[in-house]
Amino acid sequence: MSAAESLYTPERIAAAREAAASLGLDALVITPGAELRYLTGYDAHASERLTALVVPATGPAALIVPRLERPLAENSPLPGVGVSLTDYIDGEDPYALLAAHLDEHLDGKNRVLGAAERMWAAHWHGIENAVHGARLALAGTVVNPMRMVKNAAEIAELGRAAGAIDRVHARMGEWLHPGRTEREVAADIAAAIIEEGHTAVSFVIVASGPNGASPHHGVSDRVIERGEPVVVDIGGTVASGYGSDCTRTYSIGEPPADFTAYYGALKAAHQAGVDAVRPGVTAASVDAATRAVLTDAGYGEYFTHRTGHGIGLDGHEAPYIVSTDETVLTPGMTFSIEPGVYLPGRHGARIEDIVVCTEEGVTRLDILPTEVTVL
Repeated sequence: MSAAESLYTPERIAAAREAAASLGLDALVITPGAELRYLTGYDAHASERLTALVVPATGPAALIVPRLERPLAENSPLPGVGVSLTDYIDGEDPYALLAAHLDEHLDGKNRVLGAAERMWAAHWHGIENAVHGARLALAGTVVNPMRMVKNAAEIAELGRAAGAIDRVHARMGEWLHPGRTEREVAADIAAAIIEEGHTAVSFVIVASGPNGASPHHGVSDRVIERGEPVVVDIGGTVASGYGSDCTRTYSIGEPPADFTAYYGALKAAHQAGVDAVRPGVTAASVDAATRAVLTDAGYGEYFTHRTGHGIGLDGHEAPYIVSTDETVLTPGMTFSIEPGVYLPGRHGARIEDIVVCTEEGVTRLDILPTEVTVL
């Protein structure tokens, strides 16, 4: 069985249909994005032309697709998951085709449609006008619980992505040198992300010196100087669409004393977060365990974001490791543990790994050491 066959199965469509019916939804309408790829394997292009998977609660699923993109759908895993194709040419009304499919397989006229959470407003407007009595709900109530728990094939793909990004971090000494700009280093890292096994670069953050105090800094033309920390947060996707996300903090020569003072607490907080992961605890409790270490060490106010986020076909997805997420962890959930300390105007640090909740507790997919690497 190929990776695609084990990732994308007819059972996913059947499970989504059953869940939609149990939640009172008459149909799911899924436009391009991670939800569509999760259910069908088709990585569709989002555009002004409607592409939509229609899954009636009491009927067969169909994909409405522009005819010029039909070959792409046919060459994806979609035909193997029990979805028929209905195409249209420019000038035809795709929303009328969608409404006709619903009319054929649903009774009644007042329909609650579970729409993809990132559907373009223009497409929802077209659907609303075409489907009499249509009311909007969110398909995430159906699909998100399914996506949160990964099967063995999904975890293997996430592991493959994690291994590839770990290999990039292991090469950081090739590029991270004083006198180079963040942007120059980031370009080399982006190339290496592809070289090491990803098919696409998702993001590259190279945050040197005071820029390290901005968690989502990105890159700039700032010249990296000796004696300062550099936060490197990088990720990409492998061919299946599953992603990596790993952060390590480096020092160009010996780091400053105030950095060293908090990095030990950060490392302990990261370990506490990993150790807190096991079936039956809540996402919020993992955040609390991580945060408590930094708070007790006097750095709580400088940890300014959640402890982590789920990862799969989206770089950020449920569950979220934050104080307000009471999701109970179960085996197969995958997410980041990424505490940070950010001292405005001075520097910052973050340690991030992707972990899997298992029957026994937890497995780290990123296995690099968490000590500061001095270059």
